[in-house]
Amino acid sequence: MPHYLFTASYTSDSIKAMVGNPQDRGEAVKPLMAALGVTLHNLYFTLGKDDVIAIMEAPDDETAVAGSMVIGASGAFSSGALTKLMTTADAVTAMQKANSAVASYNTPGSA
Repeated sequence: MPHYLFTASYTSDSIKAMVGNPQDRGEAVKPLMAALGVTLHNLYFTLGKDDVIAIMEAPDDETAVAGSMVIGASGAFSSGALTKLMTTADAVTAMQKANSAVASYNTPGSA
């Protein structure tokens, strides 16, 4: 199954709620993941631009986007992004495909 990276920043109201009632957000998101057939591998709080990142595995892009939509529609985040991940083996296959097609591409001004 494909892997995805979800990054997000909480709203100030969500942060206030978590400070007032500390809770494991990884556990909180598990029912949603189970309902969609998604495996949450890790959920991390971060020091940086985003507040959280999640590494997950979903059956397909549509399912991953559905989960992102549910979370986005909750209003708990001020921003979020979903990125599909590739294994290094998949990247090598892409490199091989690019190598076999590179001669067929004309750069601007070369043709």
